[in-house]
Amino acid sequence: MNSKVFRLIVLGAAAYALFVFLVISFYPDKPENMDWQDREQYNKVQITKLRLGSTREEVLALLGSPDITEAKLENSTTIQVMFYRTQHVRADGLTTQDECTPLLFENEQLIAWGEGAYQSYLNS
Repeated sequence: MNSKVFRLIVLGAAAYALFVFLVISFYPDKPENMDWQDREQYNKVQITKLRLGSTREEVLALLGSPDITEAKLENSTTIQVMFYRTQHVRADGLTTQDECTPLLFENEQLIAWGEGAYQSYLNS
């Protein structure tokens, strides 16, 4: 009887391990479902993977919806800046621009990111 109980325990552990593996493999963690601390870390890592010239849609697929966004039309050129939270500044329950990294797009193409990108947006 001890070998029967042991086999059931091993079978149960194997079934559990298979279940965990399948959930991790086929249920991707989306940025929208993360808490703010995990989202900050995720954004920091993903922003380091960006390439100039990436499309707005590629960035949205990688990072999800921005925390803050601004846009303007200037001489038939669409200029948009999207802010993604990357650093905690104060515990007030709000995400502000100083807690975010700005990504600058011109005609749907990523042309810059970081504080200089936002200054470029303001000065254009």
